[in-house]
Amino acid sequence: MLVLDRRSFALEVSSLFPLLLLRAADVGTVLLWSSSCALINTNMSAVPDGKKLVRSPSGLRMVPENGAFTSPFSLDEPQWVPDKECPRCMQCDTKFDFITRKHHCRRCGRCFCDKCCSQKVALPRMCFVDPVRQCAECSLISQKEVEFYDKQLKVLTAGGTFLVKVDSSEISETMVCRLSNNHRYLFLDGESHFEVELSRISSMQVLTEGSTPGGGSLRASGMVLQYKPPGSLNLQQLHMDTADDKRVASAWLAAMHKAAKLLYESRDQ
Repeated sequence: MLVLDRRSFALEVSSLFPLLLLRAADVGTVLLWSSSCALINTNMSAVPDGKKLVRSPSGLRMVPENGAFTSPFSLDEPQWVPDKECPRCMQCDTKFDFITRKHHCRRCGRCFCDKCCSQKVALPRMCFVDPVRQCAECSLISQKEVEFYDKQLKVLTAGGTFLVKVDSSEISETMVCRLSNNHRYLFLDGESHFEVELSRISSMQVLTEGSTPGGGSLRASGMVLQYKPPGSLNLQQLHMDTADDKRVASAWLAAMHKAAKLLYESRDQ
């Protein structure tokens, strides 16, 4: 479930996936976690992500050698609508024949004529090496996602500085939060260090401050993550407030806001 409050721009992403706190250090409160599970998952985060080139009906793809290392933003290739089930273009209803050939959109798998499925657009969420054929509707979506990969991901991997509190603790620690290069973890570094596996976030809320509608724009000021540490059935909370360079931290939060939407779509496919 994705709930977006237009007034506060609060974003909540909920799913059946629990968040796993992979490695933790004391940031002023006691984190409940299983040392054996943390050790296993810490090793997983340290393993280099090998890539391999595979050929599918849709084109060449560069994918992780180990499926466990798949980016949480990625989408599976769709099943193509069988040729025998689409005698006509699914957009303009043109009948297919020897002259009017049918083409499948690489993103949705539906069947179109060349006029309705002529654009070739990059599709990084499916790991295609080259731009692939997409219908008009899907190409618009993919173009927006390319902007996320080209701009917002760079902001997320560069990181921002935050005051971090764990659960109900009143003690905060200044930490740099950044997205790992493989997009699978949030790394938080200060006097202590811990990692959060992105694909297992239970809920996320971006906090804002500033003027109300009609009086100016709102600025992202913090984020609240809820997660379930290994070995615990209870959700715990990570609270982050912007610190030091608030402009950079706010840009990081805005990028994370967009990333959360992609995470929701990947889980809901």
